[in-house]
Amino acid sequence: MIHFGIIGFGNIGTRHAKHIHAHSNASLAAVCDTNTVRRSLLKNSATPFFDSYKALIQESSIDVVNVCTPNYLHAEHTIAALEAGKHVVCEKPMALSTDECDAMIHAAEQNDRALFVVKQNRYNPPVAVVKDLIENGTLGKVIQVSINCFWNRNEAYYLNSDWRGSKRKDGGCLFTQCSHFIDILYFLAGDCTAISGILNNVLHQKTVEFEDSGTFILESKRGAIVNLNLSTCSFAQNMEGSITLLCEKGTVKIGGQYLNRIEYQCINEHVIPPLPQGNGCNDYGAYKGSMSNHDKVIQNVVDTLNGLDQIATNGTQGKTIIRIIEDMYASVRTPVAST
Repeated sequence: MIHFGIIGFGNIGTRHAKHIHAHSNASLAAVCDTNTVRRSLLKNSATPFFDSYKALIQESSIDVVNVCTPNYLHAEHTIAALEAGKHVVCEKPMALSTDECDAMIHAAEQNDRALFVVKQNRYNPPVAVVKDLIENGTLGKVIQVSINCFWNRNEAYYLNSDWRGSKRKDGGCLFTQCSHFIDILYFLAGDCTAISGILNNVLHQKTVEFEDSGTFILESKRGAIVNLNLSTCSFAQNMEGSITLLCEKGTVKIGGQYLNRIEYQCINEHVIPPLPQGNGCNDYGAYKGSMSNHDKVIQNVVDTLNGLDQIATNGTQGKTIIRIIEDMYASVRTPVAST
């Protein structure tokens, strides 16, 4: 039995708890949140609840700490848990800088603990099947990639939090809304370098300190040309989350709102059969996030710690995504519009 403790019991922390409770070889040993009202969200009221993460990480019964706090706290909470001798599952983004990622990786190595980074969209059935087609050579060389993240994040989304929309605490759309899309780009096409980017803040100037719209040109180290478009201005609801790959032996578009459907395929001597529907998106009521594959994240942790699997996304991979994001921001040649 693997015993988990969760730091941060908001939308994503309760999602982790749900899948820990559902797993036959996992148990929820404790929860921490500075908002003690969230104690009422516990499925089992007997589960210890702390208002200090420093108290939680000292609990001897905990094997793994799930860091589900706001972006700017990921490094602090992860390093503290690792130094307390716990394995760590860190939500996306891994951190807000590569320097923080280096410190997290160093802490894991120095304390001989496992560091898991949550990148649950890798488990989406369309993503997994296209990954296999690239790996086994069916699609051949990836020539060009186009990514669209056209989502809606309204004023209430930002006003409901004291960290969303803050450049220092949130980081920006590339860290929060787009990091999963950048991870899938890396997962399918390899590491990338940003060539140029344009960002603007059109509709969120009163609530957000960074962009709500933008476009980037990147180049993968394997030679593919990449275009990434992002927006949190899609009217009323999320419109699209897609990645199109033009390859030597075929073209595939993974689409839907959450990279959850094969929308187009034309592959030499191959047809992708109908795929399992997969899990739904993370539905938080007022807004919707990425696909809800946290059951598979918990399964990977349990299997890895029992010697049956390896870390699906480790600290080095998580750091690479942050490095690509830093590179993208550094390539921007038009400043974000000011208020």
